[in-house]
Amino acid sequence: MIERLEQLRERYSELNKLIMDPDLPKDQKRYREVMQEHSHLTETMEAYDAFKETVAGIEDATSLLEDETDASMKEMAREELSELEGKRDGIEKQLRVLLVPKDPMDAKNAIMEIRAGTGGDEAALFASDLYRMYNRHAESHGWKIEVLNSNPTEIGGFKEIVFSVNGKQAFGELKYESGVHRVQRVPETESGGRIHTSAVTVAVLPEAEDTDVQVNQEDLRIDVYRSSGPGGQSVNTTDSAVRITHIPTGLVVTCQDEKSQIKNKAKALRVLKARLYEMEANRRHEEEAAARRSQIGSGDRSERIRTYNFPQNRFTDHRINLTLYKLDSILQGELDEAIETLKITDSEAYLRDS
Repeated sequence: MIERLEQLRERYSELNKLIMDPDLPKDQKRYREVMQEHSHLTETMEAYDAFKETVAGIEDATSLLEDETDASMKEMAREELSELEGKRDGIEKQLRVLLVPKDPMDAKNAIMEIRAGTGGDEAALFASDLYRMYNRHAESHGWKIEVLNSNPTEIGGFKEIVFSVNGKQAFGELKYESGVHRVQRVPETESGGRIHTSAVTVAVLPEAEDTDVQVNQEDLRIDVYRSSGPGGQSVNTTDSAVRITHIPTGLVVTCQDEKSQIKNKAKALRVLKARLYEMEANRRHEEEAAARRSQIGSGDRSERIRTYNFPQNRFTDHRINLTLYKLDSILQGELDEAIETLKITDSEAYLRDS
């Protein structure tokens, strides 16, 4: 790790010279690339400097502990050593994450799709629970959520809900949520107190920008129809709901949340572009099989990744064997511990395989 960090130190020096070049801003694409790389390496170098300073402090405290004869001074040195070793371990974990090459998609906004799977009404209710969990998590990070499409049930659940998450590193933080989320709990309608198991699928897509995906109008079939609510209940009396079919791939996206046909079409196009972008990203990932093997899970929405056990207040992430007995807090949006553990494990796998 140290050898790699010293190499990055040299690159950082080169970038510092590059950004002083008055001609650099003339090439805006190159300018953005250099500034992004410099920003990332600045964070890495600051962590590396803190790591070296902490290691030096450990060496000093160790020498003092070995040479000092005064009991009170030895105790102070021992306490300082313990504190510095904890700090060193924390910075080392941070450095391992920072050393993994940044996926350019991580900085993008995210589009999340939550769908009720096996379990009927209970699965739809849990889909609603997950939506609230992500909503609260987004609020704690200062991200903004916008519902793009939803299919609610009469008892307060969702057969499907699609929404965007706009904010710094939204996709990079949430991408590990793709997969099957299993819930074990006693439904309110269950008089015998039996635990039921249901499942919900979550897909997380990087939101495509206009320059990422080109969609030809002739490749689209756009149908409009009257939107409906839970149980087929009519929502409005105009044909405002939109269904877009991408003819080359067969992808179909619907949107009926807005009363305006124009707004529904714009939202549906955002989701379609995200799905097309994901398809292209998956194709590239297949070509980079070695890099893909180092990732935590495949991001496949058919892979069971989590179990939420309500009677035991237990949250389990099966990919990293992480079990936390604070499901109530996690459902309030406190996902940071799980996500950080996933990121660290992913980074360690990359460094081990690279």
